[in-house]
Amino acid sequence: MKKIIAGLIAAAMGAAAGAQAQPSAPAGPLQLWRLDCGDLMMKRYGAWFSDTFQYPAGAKPLVGSCYLIRHGTRHMLWDTGLSDRLIESPIDNAEQSMSLKRSLVDQLKEIGVTPEQIEIVGISHFHGDHTGQARHFPAAKLVIGAADWDALKGTDERLKDTREDLAHWLAGSGKALPVPGDVDVFRDGSVTMLALPGHTPGHSALLVRLASGPVLLSGDQYHFTEQVKNRGVPSFNTNRADTLASHDRFDRIAANVGAKVIIQHEPADIAKLPAFPQSAK
Repeated sequence: MKKIIAGLIAAAMGAAAGAQAQPSAPAGPLQLWRLDCGDLMMKRYGAWFSDTFQYPAGAKPLVGSCYLIRHGTRHMLWDTGLSDRLIESPIDNAEQSMSLKRSLVDQLKEIGVTPEQIEIVGISHFHGDHTGQARHFPAAKLVIGAADWDALKGTDERLKDTREDLAHWLAGSGKALPVPGDVDVFRDGSVTMLALPGHTPGHSALLVRLASGPVLLSGDQYHFTEQVKNRGVPSFNTNRADTLASHDRFDRIAANVGAKVIIQHEPADIAKLPAFPQSAK
């Protein structure tokens, strides 16, 4: 029985690895850029971000952040932020305000990267503030948690906008890789997509092992600093038990590898990385 189980695990890991690009060592130091992907004011954050009423009523400012990883001559985007349609038409209502100063394409142009050079777009989860500009990178392979992909293939009307953001891949016009677990993106241990379900069924974070030290990008495992201490579970998460288990795994990984944690919506955290157009190495 043990041999059968071991064989099944090996086969599953082999299939996932085989779907990735071939191994290649970076031609230079691994680089990480943080990109501006929006500004958000959550006007009812106390109601949204804790299912145990931990936070007061009132508004809380958050940010949207996306990341470019350069691995030798190869490029990966992690999340694609709010839609660039917000540049001309910001949203402001009783629940929230959302705005964007500058598109991803424009920021990438500043550092000499074209949309066609983006080989991989990794999506932490299916919420629209993480998928909004994906359509500008149709040549890229979309890597996303399999459970999120399955949900997008369904009929949930709440995912309508995200379906539009990812329509190119959902229709089969672009290459998509739905992954059921962790993924060694470049097959050399430098960048690992970590399966951390709970916020959404297929939610993931990203571990980037820079020469200066590992960086752990949260996706939406946490939204702001207070959630870490409070073990906060947003009321809109899809599974409470999975969220708490993923909190534990995320924190243990950060401690065990000595990672610099970047909560992607926390202004104080994204400031831990160099300001664009500088990169971390």
